[in-house]
Amino acid sequence: MKRLFIISILVTMSAFCVAQTRITIEDCYSKARENYPLIRKLGLVEKTKDYNVKNLNKGYLPQLMFSSKVTYQSDVTKIPIDLEAIGLQGVEIPHLSQDQYGITLDLNQTIWDGGSIKSAKNAVKSSYEVERNNIEVNLYSVNERINQIYFGILLADAQIEQNRLLKIFLTNSYEQVESYVKNGIANQSDLDAIKVDIIKAEQNETDFITVKKSYISILSKFTGFDIDFNTEFVKPAFDRPNAGNVDRRPEISLFDAQVMKYRSDYSRLNSGLYPHFSLFVTGGYGKPGLDMFENKFSPYYIAGIKLNWNIGNFYSLKSQRKLIRNNIDMVENQREMFLFNTDIDIAQKEFIIDKYINQMKYDDEIIRLKTSIRKASEAKIANGTISGTDLMQAINDEHAAIQSKITHEIQLLLSIYDFKYVLNDF
Repeated sequence: MKRLFIISILVTMSAFCVAQTRITIEDCYSKARENYPLIRKLGLVEKTKDYNVKNLNKGYLPQLMFSSKVTYQSDVTKIPIDLEAIGLQGVEIPHLSQDQYGITLDLNQTIWDGGSIKSAKNAVKSSYEVERNNIEVNLYSVNERINQIYFGILLADAQIEQNRLLKIFLTNSYEQVESYVKNGIANQSDLDAIKVDIIKAEQNETDFITVKKSYISILSKFTGFDIDFNTEFVKPAFDRPNAGNVDRRPEISLFDAQVMKYRSDYSRLNSGLYPHFSLFVTGGYGKPGLDMFENKFSPYYIAGIKLNWNIGNFYSLKSQRKLIRNNIDMVENQREMFLFNTDIDIAQKEFIIDKYINQMKYDDEIIRLKTSIRKASEAKIANGTISGTDLMQAINDEHAAIQSKITHEIQLLLSIYDFKYVLNDF
């Protein structure tokens, strides 16, 4: 049993390792979102919203307040009657002590608050939606950076492979021309010309490898993947999306959330115009109690219905409503600007895609002709009619044509995925 358990763990680890040797751009999108610090902030924002709503709900619960006081007064109220003057001897009217004590417990229960708590909860929720969508916009922008990095790696991969093939070809050409030099058909300078290009190919290989390592390092930080230099980066299909609306872009949801937030401010504003009703009970113990003529400690209570109405809220109502309306208009203006700029961006992206598609129509024919010229140059150097420099020019022209096709393919893929980014069509 223990052996089977160990084997299962090894198989799982092996499968995980295998999975890490092959990466798609979709994997990078997903892992970059999970790994990005903002995703943790998203959870914190949601918790904050929940806490605030719970606290507001407690406004419906009875509110208790305990208070106590001890005071000393320089004077107290007395009845200004001289009893001796009217023939009442030995009679004294009681009066309060200058030191007074009191302990009270107040209980308030809201009956109707004009919708203040409800509108406050809606405001908290709408503010959360604004912040959540703002985070989603920032998270979504990571996809554009992933595109640049991922296709940069694909281009470096293709350049490394093509450079490897060029080095093999140059090495074979060097050996062939070397035999021509021995037979007196070619000169040492012809051999040196090929040697120069072999060194250049090795130099280019170093550059391509450095670029790929740099991109891999950045992608690892974005995704949290442990990416090896030999990891296979899957080339996506040339799947051009259809142009459509941009309703799925997170920016649109952000604009909607902002408008809803300002509309919730309307509700909060209106709730402040209504009176608030509540029940209250106050219980106390002190000296004096409610009977001011009894200068002794006694318990007491007061119960009733209370109305609070802040009439001052009407003073700024008109200007507050105008301010909210102005804020909504600003958001709608930002939405129009975003849609306008996005429409232009869509047109540009489609133009760029069409440009690379048209360029690629000629790449294969150019390569075919350059290859034909290179083969002819090989025959001519074998006959001693051209120099090694002329041969290398033909070889380099063929290589440049192949590199141009590789670049066009990656640029087309990048353009397609940039277009998908604009449409949120991943």
